[in-house]
Amino acid sequence: MAELEEKGQEQQNAQTEKAAAKGQQTVVETANADFDWDSYESNDLALEGTKKEDLEKMYDQTLSTISEKEVIDGTVIAMNKREVVINIGFKSDGIVSRNEFRYNSDLKVGDTVEVYVESQEDKKGQLALSHKKARALRSWDRVNEALEKDEVIKGYIKCRTKGGMIVDVFGIEAFLPGSQIDVKPIRDYDVFVGKTMEFKVVKINPEFKNVVVSHKALIEAELEQQKKEIISKLEKGQVLEGTVKNITSYGVFIDLGGVDGLIHITDLSWGRVSHPEEIVQLDQKLNVVILDFDDEKKRIALGLKQLTPHPWDALNQELKVGDIVKGKVVVMADYGAFVEIAPGVEGLIHVSEMSWSQHLRSAQDFLKVGDEVEATILTLDRDERKMSLGIKQLKADPWDDIEKKYVIGSKHSAKVRNFTNFGVFVEIEEGIDGLIHISDLSWTKKVKHPAEFTTIGAEIEVVVLDIDKENRRLSLGHKQLEENPWDVFETIFTVDSIHEGTIVDVFDKGAVIALPYGVEGFATPRHLVKEDGTQAKVEEKLNFKVIEFNKGAKRIILSHSRIFEDEKRGEEQTAKKEHAKAAAATKKNVKKLKDNLEKTTLGDISELAALKDQMEADEKKA
Repeated sequence: MAELEEKGQEQQNAQTEKAAAKGQQTVVETANADFDWDSYESNDLALEGTKKEDLEKMYDQTLSTISEKEVIDGTVIAMNKREVVINIGFKSDGIVSRNEFRYNSDLKVGDTVEVYVESQEDKKGQLALSHKKARALRSWDRVNEALEKDEVIKGYIKCRTKGGMIVDVFGIEAFLPGSQIDVKPIRDYDVFVGKTMEFKVVKINPEFKNVVVSHKALIEAELEQQKKEIISKLEKGQVLEGTVKNITSYGVFIDLGGVDGLIHITDLSWGRVSHPEEIVQLDQKLNVVILDFDDEKKRIALGLKQLTPHPWDALNQELKVGDIVKGKVVVMADYGAFVEIAPGVEGLIHVSEMSWSQHLRSAQDFLKVGDEVEATILTLDRDERKMSLGIKQLKADPWDDIEKKYVIGSKHSAKVRNFTNFGVFVEIEEGIDGLIHISDLSWTKKVKHPAEFTTIGAEIEVVVLDIDKENRRLSLGHKQLEENPWDVFETIFTVDSIHEGTIVDVFDKGAVIALPYGVEGFATPRHLVKEDGTQAKVEEKLNFKVIEFNKGAKRIILSHSRIFEDEKRGEEQTAKKEHAKAAAATKKNVKKLKDNLEKTTLGDISELAALKDQMEADEKKA
């Protein structure tokens, strides 16, 4: 500060001496020959009023007339790291802090700058100026003018903010979006902080005092011309060098020197690629081949794998169907697994070729991505570049010796795999599936659906009933593990035998009755009428008479009403028999009487009359 004041004072003294010399010259020219130089040097010389006024006018003409609170232009005459000395043509120079010129790193002596006159003289008698206030007063006019005229302006990047940077433009804090910094993606915003760059004003919102600037707009026009020139020279199949500009999940963007191209993830390698980062890195230089391009949309499709031979062309020519190969599972699907036996060479193992089992399963039950497997080549088409593989072929087919291992009548443990309306599919071992028909689940219980009897995944004991090796079918039974209880039931539930039963279900055609020993019977609605005339209901316990027993059909027909109906019918029959017996006895007595009348005498007539009366009375009673 002292250095600047000293320098400013020297310049002021020089100007004063220059003006004094000029005045002295004028005085010399107009002075008389007898001018008293001694008095002038001793400052005792008093000029006449008119001459003094003339000198003052001449001095004032060398200075500018300024007003406070005014924005004027000044010239930088000196500067250091802290301060800048500015001459505005006033009697003294002003000093402005260097921080107010932070946005302008190219400031130098001789530059014209705008300043705001805060005061002609502060407490120290110094001219007080402000560059920051001057810029603020003129900033909005300049910003609007720059937008209208599409001018290129300079701005100082002050700091980083969310989504971009804050830029000082004419004293206004403008927003620079991250996408508008450069045509290339910016990975480190901090390197731009503190830099002075050129911008274009792209948007102004006067209501919210918002200004948006762009540096990218300055170079896009030039790049557009470069793109046209580059695309005009492109040819399919041309190999170019490029730099990895951006990596996405679906591909890699390559900078070809002013124009971008895309390598789709499927064109990075002949093998499977989960993410492009497995193949390339940011800023990596590599050669690419042009696959296709669009002049209008300026899209360029590039390829990397096309620069190397296709792996199928390099596949061992001696490889044939039946050979065993090793590979790695790279992709899983419900219908199978893709196995890479060499980079870019894959084969499909269909789920049906993973196990000898016949029931439906998912490929995920056998393999997962990353598994190392051995497989047999089932089909090989080099022209179509397709290959099918199998892993079950590495194991013996269990159906080859099925008749020896699972003899008819042998008992085994199986796992329930699936249900159908007509039975249960079970697996005795991997590759050996069988069916238990719904009629072979229980001797006594009528099973409407297998879910009533067992659950999927449960263990169940079975007996081999039949083997169809040619069609790979195994007929199994569960009830055959026990003797047929209907042989015993035949002796218990004889026709006309009476048993206590509980009604478990009632429907339109009748009711199901639970009988002893876990067996069930059936009664029609007519046979469910009780003695009082009401209908029997569910969970009611009553006596039932067997009216039909069918061992082959496993059917027992019952009746509750038949019990009291038969009893009533029996009583009626008994009465009829007794009546008939009495009538027969009367007839016999009458005959005897007639016989006796033929032999009797008149003396016996009274006795016979009495006997006749008694017989008639007995007949009436009967």
